[in-house]
Amino acid sequence: QVHLVESGGGLVQTGGSLSLTCAASIGRAGSYGVAWFRQAPGKEREFVAAITWSGFTTYYSPSARGRFTISRDNDKNMVFLQMFELKPEDTAVYYCAAQDGRATMNLDDYEFWGQGTQVTVSS
Repeated sequence: QVHLVESGGGLVQTGGSLSLTCAASIGRAGSYGVAWFRQAPGKEREFVAAITWSGFTTYYSPSARGRFTISRDNDKNMVFLQMFELKPEDTAVYYCAAQDGRATMNLDDYEFWGQGTQVTVSS
């Protein structure tokens, strides 16, 4: 079993930055791909970024590419999402997800999910 806890959300003005953290408690050994998704009110959950177990390969949505950076520290069982140049349309609950296997952009592939952290960008 893998337990994920997100932190770092909050309220920020347009153009500001936030750094999200996903802390994992891993009860089952594996090589976990991790992704961030987000869900805005009234919208479906969407992919933001993903990172492979090694950390060597990352994937971004078109809206995240160039503004967000995903990284990980396997020694600490943490994955990070640094967000820059935030826009009001980035407002959403951000979720961390993990699976024992590849990092993908498909939310259906992920077995373990955190409870989410709210990010609000004011205009």
